[in-house]
Amino acid sequence: MNIAIVGATGNVGRKTLEVLEKKELPIDNLYLLASSKSVGTKISFKGEEHKVSDLKNFDFSKVKITFFAAGGKISEEFAGKAAKHSIVIDNSSYYRMDPDVPLIVPQVNADHLNNINKNIIANPNCSTAQLVIVLKPLHDLFSIKRIVVSTYQSVSGGGKAPMDELIEQTKSVLEGKKVKSKNFTKQIAFNAIPHIDVFSEDGYTKEEIKMNNETKKILDVKIDLTATCVRLPISISHSESVNVQFEKPFSLDKVKEALDNFEGCKVIDERIDGGYLTPLEAEGRDETFISRIREDKTIKNGLNLWIVSDNLLRGAALNAVEIAETLIKNDFYEK
Repeated sequence: MNIAIVGATGNVGRKTLEVLEKKELPIDNLYLLASSKSVGTKISFKGEEHKVSDLKNFDFSKVKITFFAAGGKISEEFAGKAAKHSIVIDNSSYYRMDPDVPLIVPQVNADHLNNINKNIIANPNCSTAQLVIVLKPLHDLFSIKRIVVSTYQSVSGGGKAPMDELIEQTKSVLEGKKVKSKNFTKQIAFNAIPHIDVFSEDGYTKEEIKMNNETKKILDVKIDLTATCVRLPISISHSESVNVQFEKPFSLDKVKEALDNFEGCKVIDERIDGGYLTPLEAEGRDETFISRIREDKTIKNGLNLWIVSDNLLRGAALNAVEIAETLIKNDFYEK
């Protein structure tokens, strides 16, 4: 099994390497790829140094699976070429809504892998990935009618540059210096920005539209979803306040039982000070955590949830590697 990682020097690329090392997939040869400016960079994997090679000159016939972790423009240019020789698992948004490309969270819709028409599999948006893994067991039991979600997203969702800028801005504020925003529309330090990605004509941002479209594609086209996505001065982990309306009646005990028994989910819900999980505590952990589980008494069959997950793991690297695991387990890469 030979594997390549495109964008190996970035946040998601490096996190993908960490997950691959932890998961111990049967890798014979590993190829780390990036732009020419990163060629020659050395990255450690399982105790060995691997040099980064130039993406533009790479022969994809050498590999069975290629992870793309370098953004939509790179996927647009190179994913199709890679897919002629290997199965592509793409972390960007470029192929997500392509009807011929499955959009996968393995615990939720692994059966969609039976339709890999272009040899490309899309990884969902980080905020969507952690949402649908919680919604899946509840939808199976109680049939979801409508979702209202507000996200509180870390700056790492925008890449390394926004993470560095948060640190710079925080230092500037504490030192009484003037803040200049480069990767944000307003100051992010000690602030909250209700704007992620570009605006559409109807006033929703692209991030909010992604959550709606991707949830429907992964889980059920009949579900109505409305979202407000907010960027917070947090390095890693996304949080979501979720209001769900079901078609069927439910009990809180059944909700908690279903979530705690579902792969990838963990309920931490004590009605005491600190009896819930925060973004800081979710960092570096594989699970999606669910807290503040309570009935919404203003609507019929309504439920409120607080969801927290490491966006670089569940929303990107971990989900991508779990897709690869599913492919290997079921010999999809041989078909």
